[in-house]
Amino acid sequence: MTKLLRNGVFMLTLQIPSRSPSLSLIHTHPSLSIPKTTISSLLSFRHPLSHSTLASETTNASSSSSFQTQLFIPPGVESQEVNDSMVLPGSNIVVGPYAGDSRIKEVQFVKSSGRAKDCPKDERPEFAILGRSNVGKSSLINSLVRKKEIALTSKKPGKTQLINHFLVNKSWYLVDLPGYGFAKAPEAAKTDWSSFTKGYFLNRNTLVAVLLLIDASVPPQKIDLDCANWLGRNNIPITFVFTKCDKMKVAKGKRPDENIRDFQELIRQNYKQHPPWIMTSSVTGMGRDELLLHMSQLRNYWDQ
Repeated sequence: MTKLLRNGVFMLTLQIPSRSPSLSLIHTHPSLSIPKTTISSLLSFRHPLSHSTLASETTNASSSSSFQTQLFIPPGVESQEVNDSMVLPGSNIVVGPYAGDSRIKEVQFVKSSGRAKDCPKDERPEFAILGRSNVGKSSLINSLVRKKEIALTSKKPGKTQLINHFLVNKSWYLVDLPGYGFAKAPEAAKTDWSSFTKGYFLNRNTLVAVLLLIDASVPPQKIDLDCANWLGRNNIPITFVFTKCDKMKVAKGKRPDENIRDFQELIRQNYKQHPPWIMTSSVTGMGRDELLLHMSQLRNYWDQ
């Protein structure tokens, strides 16, 4: 099943195998008021962004009605069956038959690891939470598990540079990864992070998906786009989780939905079809239950 996931079902690079349920991306997301696009069953990563491309596109990215997005349709759902009631609010994610009980009843810290080979080896499925510094990673973890002490565990001295595994409902792992782009970290620390975190991604067969956190209160950041590009090039499953979506527009700034449109417009340069995405807020609870439901259908399909 892991091989099937990485060869097209939830991936963004290869053509979907004929023996797997088809994935299509169709329609529009009603909350963003954007037009329909064509149906496709090919999820493809194009090419990495250059510095010059990002600079020009960030400036010119449009939040007008010309922006297009597409729905993420999971296995077990035919494109012609989709209706608005099946789309999770504030996302492009369709709910399918693999969605199940998404409640978090129990969570416990298991271990911190400095290398991928030191991570738990019990073959339970896992979701990795990744994002740049100050994106609200700890707040999201606290919101998901509703236990503040969980995020605090990974903040203890010596653990912030490690891969932290939390066992949820005794059946799957939530993995807290170090933030990238440390505002005050020396270059040596950044290099170390890149080395062992990339090793985790490339060698972790139990990884169901990466939840890549993107701060919706600020314009698209090159470091986030670079991270998304690297994940795509290496066939790593990804869901964009936009954080801080409760923030109001500031002077000379844009609203979160406008920043999200700009980010998606840039992503479209590299991905023929957009990965699944969802809007969240740890302050208001927006998107919490919906994100857990999305994770449940990915996890239940992986578990087959």
